[in-house]
Amino acid sequence: MQRKLTLRVDERVIVRAKAWARRRGVSLSDAVESVLDRLPAREERPLSEWTRSLIGMARRQRRVSPTDAEVRRDHAEHVAARHR
Repeated sequence: MQRKLTLRVDERVIVRAKAWARRRGVSLSDAVESVLDRLPAREERPLSEWTRSLIGMARRQRRVSPTDAEVRRDHAEHVAARHR
């Protein structure tokens, strides 16, 4: 079921967002819904950029710091491997 949602957004942001959506052939409502749908079901404390950079340095093969999701996935795999 769809419902109406009222948001207060700065005018310049609205103009940019509408242009972005138009270039991609989607409605702004669909774009906003897509972003909101990706929000996590529960709160997770994000890793700081500094922490991600330390993890990235430890990996040496990466030039970009891993995302929070990548760090959590790698940790879960590590824990699962230790308890086999």
